[in-house]
Amino acid sequence: MISASAMGLIFPNTHEAGVPELVAHRTMASIPFGGRYRMIDFVLSGMANAGIENVGLLTQKNYQSLMDHLGNGREWDLSRKRGGLVIFPPYARDGNELYSSRIEALASVIDYLSSRREELVVMSDSNHAFNLNFKDLLDAHRQSGADVTVLYHRAEVPKGLQRDNVTFVFDGAGRATEIRINDFVGGVRNLSMNLFVLGRTFLIELVKECMVRGDKRFEADYLAPNLGKVKVHGYEFTGYCAHIYNMQSYFAESLRLIDPESLAALFPQERAIYTKVRDEAPVRYAIDSRVHCSLVADGCIIEGEIENCVIFRGVRIGKGAKLKNCVVMQSSWIQPGAVMENVITDKNVIIGESQQLRGAPHFPVFIAKNCVVV
Repeated sequence: MISASAMGLIFPNTHEAGVPELVAHRTMASIPFGGRYRMIDFVLSGMANAGIENVGLLTQKNYQSLMDHLGNGREWDLSRKRGGLVIFPPYARDGNELYSSRIEALASVIDYLSSRREELVVMSDSNHAFNLNFKDLLDAHRQSGADVTVLYHRAEVPKGLQRDNVTFVFDGAGRATEIRINDFVGGVRNLSMNLFVLGRTFLIELVKECMVRGDKRFEADYLAPNLGKVKVHGYEFTGYCAHIYNMQSYFAESLRLIDPESLAALFPQERAIYTKVRDEAPVRYAIDSRVHCSLVADGCIIEGEIENCVIFRGVRIGKGAKLKNCVVMQSSWIQPGAVMENVITDKNVIIGESQQLRGAPHFPVFIAKNCVVV
């Protein structure tokens, strides 16, 4: 176990500009995904599975839903008298000024970092759904002798991400020789997964140095200009990775989970993904309902027809309703006779009887939280 030598830091609010509809009342970290999970569950479960017992969350705004989901951290074995799960308020300095960058956020928790005793810090955003063996990552970091290890995967930079991406160029030994910010060059690149491993004391000195110089961006202002003196190594992730950067990517990645191979890759038996427990009844299917290639969570009542859909907990699909290529979030009610295709509904949505909503695969219709469509 590595609990005594590594801690976690998670940034719940990063990369929200691409999904304004989904983060109107929540953080990127608390966006629902996969029928019963939130985006933070994947990185937090990975840390828990590796024995990391102390995790800090550096919030910025709209974090009430995140606090409700995480509670005291019991589901991730982070409910402890000392340490465990710590949620920091969203202020960079004394007063009410919000931090505006990763460096400022880290500067606001310098005292916390200084009080810890772990050797390493795993620093991560929450816009990827993946299942990583964090122990292997930490072992690779130690063996390489790197100052910073960056997690990446090989993929083409999506068009919707060309203004918000970081890619790496590595030499034959795996050391980064170039960091490219907003890389628009075509082809397969080493695309950052916004997760880093570095020494705790090294991080403290790094933040202090950046604050003195007025540097704010971790990759662009510190790592990229200092590759000659800072040893940055890469660790390639080759498994299933859902990268959420806009509404189209959220829709596509949600429906991709319907494929059994994708589902098995994200939820392997040897590394569980934990989430908030809700003791609800199993799904109830009416005798004349029809379900084809869909992911349906517990607590649902299905009386209509669904095809290629992701249905979250506590959803009711009324008699005669027909849904195709839809993502329906928790506690929504699709009333009898409604027809929906290529639609995302947020939580607690009501779609009235015989209403028809149709979007396109590349441009799904989105219905905001608590809305009633009649």
